[in-house]
Amino acid sequence: MRWVSLAIVLFLFWLALSGHYTHFLLVAGAGSAVLCVLVAARLRIADAEGHPVQLARGALTYFPWLLWEIAKSAWAVTKLILHPRLPISPTMTKVMASQRTTVGVATYANSITLTPGTITTGVKGNVLTVHALVRDGAADLEAGGMDARISLFERSA
Repeated sequence: MRWVSLAIVLFLFWLALSGHYTHFLLVAGAGSAVLCVLVAARLRIADAEGHPVQLARGALTYFPWLLWEIAKSAWAVTKLILHPRLPISPTMTKVMASQRTTVGVATYANSITLTPGTITTGVKGNVLTVHALVRDGAADLEAGGMDARISLFERSA
């Protein structure tokens, strides 16, 4: 299943980048995708971490939630920047990641960084060091809502 899924993803990616849909190019793209999958299988690099198809079901709810969080944070940061007094309160904090796998911890750290106003500056085991533009942003992370959401995403596998 993983190999078929990888071939489909690679072909769709090739198709999106190509922009040309002639018969020859479609066959060449499909052939290239299959060849890449064969090479990946031979090198044993398309494992559960490199192509996590087991997370596809959870991604249907996680990615829309993440996009909404990014939009809310972008609006909050925009209001801060446009405020005449620039009411920022830069804060460094440490949060514990409750995820079981390195992929889960990396997803948590990247989700923090993708959200405007926060950035993960370091990861040691399950402890993430985070810089927040305002103290409220750090408090939201410390409350654990994002951590719980990503743990739910990780458990969907």
